[in-house]
Amino acid sequence: MQRVEPPPVYQVILLNDDYTPMEFVVMVLQHFFRHDLETATQIMLKIHHEGRGVCGVFTRDVAATKVELVLAAARRAGHPLQCIMEVA
Repeated sequence: MQRVEPPPVYQVILLNDDYTPMEFVVMVLQHFFRHDLETATQIMLKIHHEGRGVCGVFTRDVAATKVELVLAAARRAGHPLQCIMEVA
């Protein structure tokens, strides 16, 4: 019997910058990653203090879509927020 390996998963990560408002980061975490206000605030503070924070873990296609959606929303709002994905 052939064993099927689960697909690799990817972390979606937000990177800190000195320009994007904290409130916008919290909104992104709530809207695109479905975190509640308390969790979104905790992740935002981690990003602020440590330079980066994990928003969620997804399959490759879902992670790539979330990165694109976040980057598009940030650009529309005029913020330089960076969002990347890495193998978890």
